[in-house]
Amino acid sequence: MARDTLLKERWDLLLQKLSEQFADGAPLELDAVIYLVGVQELGQIHRRFKKDEKIELMHIAICRLLEPYGYYEFEYFDADGWPHYRLMEPLPLLKSGEQTVLMKEAIVGYFVEKHYLE
Repeated sequence: MARDTLLKERWDLLLQKLSEQFADGAPLELDAVIYLVGVQELGQIHRRFKKDEKIELMHIAICRLLEPYGYYEFEYFDADGWPHYRLMEPLPLLKSGEQTVLMKEAIVGYFVEKHYLE
């Protein structure tokens, strides 16, 4: 099976599972999935976040998702339990569609690693 086909199948399955679990079946957007990864990584699942914290959660998620690609490296948890990452390599200049594919690939890999997807 081609890599793109496998990614699409896994992405669709992931969206279906996450949408059922977190959005009563309403389809989630890419940004919402990134946000969920940020909440998962922070580990403070049952709290409400302010707008600026939501942006930070998405930043945490992006750092964590791109860590296996060598772009970021985990540094430490601060006193409030928020993870901090260091930029290891500048992100490549990608077209919008290429960015989307990279993020979907990273997200699918993350959920496979967490045993949420096979």
